[in-house]
Amino acid sequence: MPGGAPSAGRSPAAGPVDTVASFALSSAQDVFGLRRRAQQAAAALELDRQDQVRLATALSEVGRDRLGCRELEVSFGLTSGPRSSLLVTFSWAGGPSPAQDTLDLAAKLVHVDHETGPAAGRVVITQPLPADGPQGAARRSRLAELLKGGARSTEADDLRAQTRDLIATLEETRAQREELRRLNEELEETNRGVLALYSELTLELETTNSGVLALHSELEEKRHQLQEASEAKTRFWTNISHELRTPVNSVVGLSALLLAPGSPPLTDEQQEQAELIASSGRTLLSLVSDLLDVAKAEAGHLVIHPEPVDLRLLVAHLSGLLLSGHGHGQVTLVTPGPEDQPALVTDETLLVRILRNLLSNALKFTERGEVRLDIAADPEPSAPAVLFTVTDTGVGIPAEEIDRVFEAFYQVRGPHRSGRSGTGLGLPYARTLAELLGGSLTLTSTAGVGTRVQVRLPDLGSARTKEPDVEGACRDR
Repeated sequence: MPGGAPSAGRSPAAGPVDTVASFALSSAQDVFGLRRRAQQAAAALELDRQDQVRLATALSEVGRDRLGCRELEVSFGLTSGPRSSLLVTFSWAGGPSPAQDTLDLAAKLVHVDHETGPAAGRVVITQPLPADGPQGAARRSRLAELLKGGARSTEADDLRAQTRDLIATLEETRAQREELRRLNEELEETNRGVLALYSELTLELETTNSGVLALHSELEEKRHQLQEASEAKTRFWTNISHELRTPVNSVVGLSALLLAPGSPPLTDEQQEQAELIASSGRTLLSLVSDLLDVAKAEAGHLVIHPEPVDLRLLVAHLSGLLLSGHGHGQVTLVTPGPEDQPALVTDETLLVRILRNLLSNALKFTERGEVRLDIAADPEPSAPAVLFTVTDTGVGIPAEEIDRVFEAFYQVRGPHRSGRSGTGLGLPYARTLAELLGGSLTLTSTAGVGTRVQVRLPDLGSARTKEPDVEGACRDR
């Protein structure tokens, strides 16, 4: 069994260390991403399934313990020599010493060294590599290519991934125990030595699984709590939206009657007050409608209807709709010309909602310059798809806020919000619809320069594209 009591000093791995990649750890999402990178790296280096889970679990626990330390960084390296190993080093410039419970847990899974001083410290985790795996430059190239990317994940994604890993490990262990038991029954009469070996292996497996079972139970409980909270939120949104829509419609309708040309004349003050009521009613109705749509999406009540989409007509429809509702004299809306557009089979209604949300958001926060929509076939040959890219020259989003703009109701604070109404549901709703259609939505932005949002939607009419599981996608959110 790998691991042992934590020790200070040099790692037992032989040979110099070749550092392949380094990453800064500054948030919980970075720790979740570290776990995923570690498991993918272990798989690429052909470690067995249990070693993959051990390594990923140990790195996740140490990273979570060290989070908050100044200049926290994690690096991946390889050692050469007769016994090559993967070295993962956590280093920091200031902060509390590692928790002993965390080091003890990690040491049960892998080999751990640690050094702690008044101004800095480090924890080194060593994982021996199999002799029959990739060697030399091929091993380093494979690891560097894998660590070059790595998308950030959410806590819910990480919990689901850990649950799947632990279940797979338990099933693998159970299968091994059953196989050993069967062999023992067949050879019991002729080979008593096999029985003794089986008992020893069973004891070792049970000792290893005790920690895994405890982690699995905790993660399963957290998963149930998250699922219950999500269901309660969806029920609340649906009920309150239905209850609010009728009175808000009445307010909007009555204010429109007061302002109609055939209505009795109003004084200037009454006219101003009636317009304020109408504007506030429309804002509230928009919020209620957004809430109801998001609730339907998360509850699985939105059903997709794939059909061929004429992207030229869709762009013309969006241009007329947005230009009539946004009086931006200093902002130009640039859309693709009437030339041939790529073929796409998807739900046209949901696609219009996605693009309308993204373009409206871009126009709202762009005072001068342009908002551009580009449409192109995805050059990736793996599966037919279309890329929709919305770029603007608006206020942009600070780097520290980018990870939060997809949270429901969250709005970036600042003077740019003056005079601009909003609910904070546009981007979360657009990403939910993109995922329901089997695609993805990514965002990059620079404060004061502009924002770029790209939506990738697969062609649902292609025989090579698997139709998305709408109900499953809604349940996962």
